[in-house]
Amino acid sequence: MTTLRLLVIEGNTQKGRDRATASGGRVASEWYGELLQHLSPVPTVVDICYAADPGANLPDRAGLDGYDGIAVTGSALNVYDGGPNVDPQIALVREAFNTRVPMFGSCWGLQVATVALGGVVRKHPEGREIGIGRRIEVTEAGHGHAMFAGKPRLFDAITVHLDDVETPAPGTTLLATNGWSPVQAVEIQTPGGGGFWGTQYHPEYTFGEIAAVFRRYGDALIRQGLFPDMAAQDAFVADLDALEADPAAKPLVWKYGLDATVLDPAIRSRELKNWLQHSVLPTKSARGRG
Repeated sequence: MTTLRLLVIEGNTQKGRDRATASGGRVASEWYGELLQHLSPVPTVVDICYAADPGANLPDRAGLDGYDGIAVTGSALNVYDGGPNVDPQIALVREAFNTRVPMFGSCWGLQVATVALGGVVRKHPEGREIGIGRRIEVTEAGHGHAMFAGKPRLFDAITVHLDDVETPAPGTTLLATNGWSPVQAVEIQTPGGGGFWGTQYHPEYTFGEIAAVFRRYGDALIRQGLFPDMAAQDAFVADLDALEADPAAKPLVWKYGLDATVLDPAIRSRELKNWLQHSVLPTKSARGRG
C-alpha cells in the first residue's frame, strides 16, 4: 500500500506556541498533522517545520519536492508586518510553489500563499471574525470543485482571523465567500503546477481549540464589542468547552443555531479529506511516486 509523506509548516513562533498550550490549546502543527493522518485513506507520515523560528533549518526546493503534500497552519502573526518571523515563511511557501507538490493553507496559510504570489492581505476594518463563521457560500466556480465534494453549498465553519485577503494573487479562483470576508476559500494555480487550496476559516479546528483561542485573546474581544464584560465571555467559552464534550447538547445547539456543518467533524474537516483524496494522492501517482 502506498504511504503519503506530508510536511506541515507551523506558522507560529515559539512564543505563540507557548501561549496556545498555556490557554488549554495545542500546538497547531501537531494536531494538524494528527488530523491529516486520521483523515488520510492510506498510511501517512508527517514532518513538521517550524518556519517562524529564528535559525530554523528550512528545507530547500529539493527537500520540498520529496513530499507528497504540504500544509500551512494558522498563526497569530500578521503577514504584512514582515520581519524575521514572517519573511522566511513567505520565501519557503514561494519555493514550494516552484515544485509540483500540492499545498493546503488554513487562514494564515492562505494569507502567506497570497502574498508569496503577489496578492495583498489587509487588517479587517471590523476586527476579528471569530467563533463561528456564518453563511459561507460556495461560488459557482466552487460548485463541483473537489474541495467541496460532500459539503453543502451554504455552511458555517469554526474560524478566527483578524486579517483577510484584500487582493487575490494572480491565478486565484474564488471558491467560497461570506458577508464578513469576500475571500473564504480559493484555489491558486501555482507556477510549478502543483496547485494550492486554501481556506480563510479553519476546517481543522474543534470547539475545544476555538475555546482556547477565546481564552488567549482575553479582553481584546470585549474592546472589539463582542462581549459586554469578561463574565459574558467566560460563559461563552464554557459553552464551547461543553460542545467539545457533547456536540449533541440540544440546549447549546439551539442557543447558537448550530448545524451539522460545524457539529459533525466529518463535514467540518471535509476540505482537508478532499485535499488528500483528490489532490495529494492523484498528484503523487502522476509524479510517479507510487
